Amino acid sequence: MPKTEVNQMLAAAVEACDERKAEDIRILALDPAESGLTDYFLICSGNSDRQNVAITDGIEMKLKKEFGTLPNSVEGRRQGEWILMDYVDFIVHVFTPEKRAFYGLERLRKSATSVSVDDLNAELKQQIKTTRKKSAAKKKTVVVAAKKSAPKKSAAKKAASSAKKRTR
Repeated sequence: MPKTEVNQMLAAAVEACDERKAEDIRILALDPAESGLTDYFLICSGNSDRQNVAITDGIEMKLKKEFGTLPNSVEGRRQGEWILMDYVDFIVHVFTPEKRAFYGLERLRKSATSVSVDDLNAELKQQIKTTRKKSAAKKKTVVVAAKKSAPKKSAAKKAASSAKKRTR
C-alpha cells in the first residue's frame, strides 16, 4: 500500500478515535530495523470496556466506509480492556487507563518516534502536493508529445491531398 494511503487511513483512524472521545491518542512511527511487522502504532485510551469497543467499532466503520478495508485481525474485543486491531501497515491499540499503564507500550518502543496528528497531516499534504506535481508534469509531457506528433500527421495529409490533385 502506498505511504500516502497509509497516512490517510491513519489520520482517519485518529479522527474516529477523537469522535468517540478517546483519550491520550498517540501515534508511534516504529523503527524499521526493529519492527518488520508494521510501520505505526496508534495508541489511545477509553474510560471503560464499553467505550473501548465503541472506539474500535468507530475505527472499523470509518476505514471500511472511506477505504473499503477491514482489519486483518481484531483481538480482545470481548474483554475490552486492551483491543488490538491489525491493519498491517499500522496497528491500533485501545486500552483502559489501567492496562495502558501496566503494559506501557510507549516505554517498550523506546526507538519509536512520536508523531503528532498535525505532523501526519502536514506530511500527507506534502505527499499529495508532490503527487500532483508529478501528474501535472506527466500531463504536460503527453500534451507536448501530442502537439509534436500532430503537425507530422497534418503535413502527411497535406502531401497526400496534393498528390491526389496532381494525379487528377
